[in-house]
Amino acid sequence: MSFENLNLIKPLHKALEEKGYEHPTEIQKQAIPVILERNDILGCAQTGTGKTAAFALPILQILHSERHENRSKKVLNSLILTPTRELALQIKENFTVYGKYTGLKSAVIFGGVSQNKQTEILKKGVDILIATPGRLLDLINQKFISLKDIKLFVLDEADRMLDMGFIVDIKKIISMLPEKRQTLFFSATMPPEIIKLSKNILLNPVKIEVTPNSPAVETIKQGVYFVTKPQKKSLLIHLLKDNSIDSALVFTRTKRGADQVTKILNNAKIAAEAIHGNKSQNARQKALSNFKSKRTRVLVATDIASRGIDVTKLSHVINYEMPEESGTYIHRIGRTGRAGLSGVALSFCDNEEKHLLKSINKLINIPIPVIKDHPFNQTDNSEVSKSSSDKLHKFKRNTGKDFLLDDARKKKKRNHRNNSRKKKSIRNRNKQLHLIE
Repeated sequence: MSFENLNLIKPLHKALEEKGYEHPTEIQKQAIPVILERNDILGCAQTGTGKTAAFALPILQILHSERHENRSKKVLNSLILTPTRELALQIKENFTVYGKYTGLKSAVIFGGVSQNKQTEILKKGVDILIATPGRLLDLINQKFISLKDIKLFVLDEADRMLDMGFIVDIKKIISMLPEKRQTLFFSATMPPEIIKLSKNILLNPVKIEVTPNSPAVETIKQGVYFVTKPQKKSLLIHLLKDNSIDSALVFTRTKRGADQVTKILNNAKIAAEAIHGNKSQNARQKALSNFKSKRTRVLVATDIASRGIDVTKLSHVINYEMPEESGTYIHRIGRTGRAGLSGVALSFCDNEEKHLLKSINKLINIPIPVIKDHPFNQTDNSEVSKSSSDKLHKFKRNTGKDFLLDDARKKKKRNHRNNSRKKKSIRNRNKQLHLIE
């Protein structure tokens, strides 16, 4: 099936052809016709499935057709709400590319930077706004933005919004939208809170579900290295010395860890930059731009970036540290193997992380293959460790009993000595009384 079968307008076809896109992904096949028919959507899709184009293309087509008919001045007709700055910028980039020949204007707003440039763009008028919740509410309160003319509303990464504590802000924003609108609701997972929210804001939605098996398992070659924690840095350098790794996104659990790994790689003459929440927005965007343009070969990131980085043909994802939540593993490795392309996801696992690996294997339903052929291979000593641990507990247990027995014996001896002293004292006192008499 090609994009020509989806009844898209010529300006969109031209933009797609220039990008070399010929065949839609599964979610695009399902979602685009439904959105063009003006239905609400409840979409369950992981990253890497082509979800952004699935709503961007039909939104551009609907607004282009209505704008052409009415020829009215620019009015904010579409709002896309997303959790992070990185994801907002990625979506904006997609709208710019696909809408190149439509004449529609899009803008992106997010916090952490001065609002001046953003408000200047808004004053000129935009058709489509991509926003994070905090900055959107701030500019609404300052009267820079009105939502009264919104016809198309997209809530993207709804579960991520929930995780980041945006649920109250989302409800405030939804209350400001017109009742008569088309709503497109997307979430990678569907916990009860998300299902409840979707029921409150959607009207007879068409449910579209794309299983994560394709992006997470079938198109990505996965592997795990058992290695001690101190040797992870040596293993990472060893792997990245291989020039066949064209580009690598390395994940750590903490911001400090990301900075440390970046320093280690740079000291080893491997070009790397870090991206995380403590970096300024300009620094983050520069690092991401350098990575996309191949000026930087390695980008080290925390999980804030796991859903917000979209890099064409990213060859490798490396989990320097195993994620604490198994679902995060899917989102991390989903940065590679996107839109049907192949990719490689490698994970480093030390003894303390084996329970995390077990949870991931259970989630994806296929054990990640163990790679043993490397200089830092750690023998899986789980049984030995268990045996050693049992012996240690037994030793402590027995030693504890010995201590208790020793304490009891000492106490008994002390009591015996004290009783003997008391009896001797009484005998002496009685003897003295007898002499007095």
